[in-house]
Amino acid sequence: MTATVNRPPAVDRVLAWPLVQQLIADHGRALVLDGVRAALQLWRDGAISDDEALVHWLRQHLLATLAPSMRPVLNLTGTVLHTNLGRAPLPPEALAAMNAVALGASNLEFDLASGQRGDRDDHVEQWICRLTGAEAATVVNNNAAAVLLVLNALANRREVVVSRGELIEIGGSFRLPDIMARAGCKLREVGATNRTHARDYAEAVGPRTALLLKAHTSNYRIEGFSTALSEAQLAAIAREHQVPLAVDLGSGSLIDLQALGLPAEPVVAQVLAQGVDVVTFSGDKLLGGPQAGIIAGRADLIARIRKSPLKRALRCDKLTLAALEAVLRLYADPDTLMQRVPTLRLLTRSEASIRLTCAALLPDLQRWAGEGFAVDVCAVSSQIGSGSLPLDVLPSAALRVCSTSGNRRERSRALRQLAERLRQLPQPVIGRIADDSLLLDCRCLEDPQALSAALGAAG
Repeated sequence: MTATVNRPPAVDRVLAWPLVQQLIADHGRALVLDGVRAALQLWRDGAISDDEALVHWLRQHLLATLAPSMRPVLNLTGTVLHTNLGRAPLPPEALAAMNAVALGASNLEFDLASGQRGDRDDHVEQWICRLTGAEAATVVNNNAAAVLLVLNALANRREVVVSRGELIEIGGSFRLPDIMARAGCKLREVGATNRTHARDYAEAVGPRTALLLKAHTSNYRIEGFSTALSEAQLAAIAREHQVPLAVDLGSGSLIDLQALGLPAEPVVAQVLAQGVDVVTFSGDKLLGGPQAGIIAGRADLIARIRKSPLKRALRCDKLTLAALEAVLRLYADPDTLMQRVPTLRLLTRSEASIRLTCAALLPDLQRWAGEGFAVDVCAVSSQIGSGSLPLDVLPSAALRVCSTSGNRRERSRALRQLAERLRQLPQPVIGRIADDSLLLDCRCLEDPQALSAALGAAG
């Protein structure tokens, strides 16, 4: 291979170079050919001037092209269930279950006892019913889909009665009234934003009423001069007027979180025990499993929901069901649950333990950040995230990085650049900038070596 000045070589000639031939052997001809053409255009534009630079660019281009888009990151934001970072980390049992069915055929919809076609819900339904007390259950790909399916199956072209104070909006401007419209329902608002009474529901029920719906306001709270009916009160009204009551719990929980020292959140079994007919909740929030929307309740209503044409469009794949079943099995042993479900373990981690992690990492981070920055350990507040208990925080500790630059603008720019450097590490590190400092909350960092390794790889 000889250097050429100004005039780029022909495509065929470049493809014949030994180093390029090796790239073809490693990555395939099609990708290399596209890369060579792009490199020669850069040569014509003056960005590449010789053969050696072309091969170097081509090698880096191929590595970048073939690098996975979705990569593991270190979540040091202080938000445990971070929607943008994948929400709940899965336990090893879930990973093993997914791997077991991913590598080949499985009995996803095959009844091994009868040799006939089965139902994919069978793999998780018995566990959901056991843990919630429901008569039946089905699963779709997320909780928004669960709400959509329930509304469409039980109330299409009919009215659904909802309190004005519960017309929630979740992330991405996704609003309950919009879901209802797409489900083919007519929204019947009752009460006021801060106060809804039993008579409001009773007076709204008529011949076209198909459903009473209560939405748990998991991502906000109305306080002060306010009134809202309990599930038991709504269930009594629903029974009196012979219409079903559905409750969207949003996050939902299978256990009493207060017993773990966490803020209270509705427990699915307790909600159903109040006379609720159908509940919907997430699999990837407080439950600590994969993304899923779980629907549990009366057998006759679940049967109607299963028959909806939307059910097939919203169903889960074998990997999700395998992971969900594995996580649900862990709930059979409450004594070991907190240690085996990562979400619960991270949420209940003590501030003292987190502070020890921070102290161990401080020298490495100071060395990596270099001159112009000062690093210490400070007290912070973590949050659960994903709309779960938004007003409740968890005492935590963080590595605090401050710029020693003279003025505020320079300090702000230095911190943004440092945050960008952390995101460009081989394993990206995601923190948050607040109060003129970069905070790395270590609640979700159980292994300090993970951050040390990421910082060391950059050096």
